[in-house]
Amino acid sequence: MSLKRIKLKKLKVLKNQKGDLLKYLTKKDKYFKSFGEIYFNEIKKNQVKGWNFHKKCQCLLSVPYGRVQFTFADKIDKKKKIITIGRSNHSLIILPPKIWFKFKSLSKISIVINTINEIHNKNETLKVPLS
Repeated sequence: MSLKRIKLKKLKVLKNQKGDLLKYLTKKDKYFKSFGEIYFNEIKKNQVKGWNFHKKCQCLLSVPYGRVQFTFADKIDKKKKIITIGRSNHSLIILPPKIWFKFKSLSKISIVINTINEIHNKNETLKVPLS
């Protein structure tokens, strides 16, 4: 699998003096396949979670709060691609299946939102502890 298949899409922020509206996803988005599950992953500063690998699921990743550095790899010990996103550059990472990833918070607390196109299944996901 090629890391070139990972896409980054800038998302809209609608400014409001009472608090901004962060656009995330609509079913009309061409990269939206189907809804399986959405989860929010809280991560503390300098902590790293991963390595994760989805055999079939596409992940739609965003960071509405904080700042997170994502590392992607075809194989854990091979060529890597790094993308950093957060509240200041509101974006969406479109991660196809069969790519390893881990992530690290660069803020005191960060929240990663992940939408997958199937209901989570532990047999569909591989995990390797960080070394």
